[in-house]
Amino acid sequence: MAKNTKMLIIPDELVMNKIYLIRGQKVMLDFDLAKLYSTEAKRLKGAVRRNIDRFPDDFMFQLTRDEYENLRTQIASSSWGGSRYSPFAFTEQGVAMLSSVLNSPTAIDVNIQIIRVFTKMRALLLTHKDILLQLEKIERKMGSHDEQIALVFSYLKKLLNPPQPVRRRIGFRRKDEKD
Repeated sequence: MAKNTKMLIIPDELVMNKIYLIRGQKVMLDFDLAKLYSTEAKRLKGAVRRNIDRFPDDFMFQLTRDEYENLRTQIASSSWGGSRYSPFAFTEQGVAMLSSVLNSPTAIDVNIQIIRVFTKMRALLLTHKDILLQLEKIERKMGSHDEQIALVFSYLKKLLNPPQPVRRRIGFRRKDEKD
């Protein structure tokens, strides 16, 4: 039976802008998730630490100081505040696991939306990958046809600009002239 809960509506673009590529993985940071869940980052981190067994390394990791500083300079945002600890980075699976740790209706609704955004992003990437593969196939085919196409064009040019035939001169010729 479906619940009759009021879903929070957060623009997909807002969620997408909070997804970063770190260590080759798409992740969301704890303070961004806390804002989306309408809670404090320290509450989110506390819940995660109490349930740390649910978050293996492929679900969540803590950024190194260098990663954190690098990310801050890339984003160029001073609104992150001063944190004594580097943030946690949650992969898609880690975000899904958060719904079992943060069991509020807001957290559940936001998690559903975040998972949907991750799914949309994955589908977009697959679509783009398929297009790139098709373009590469066409490029390979055209690469082998380049010489043949150039030959066809040279024949067409010859047909459009045929060489002028050597015309025989009309009139009397001297004996020392040849045809």
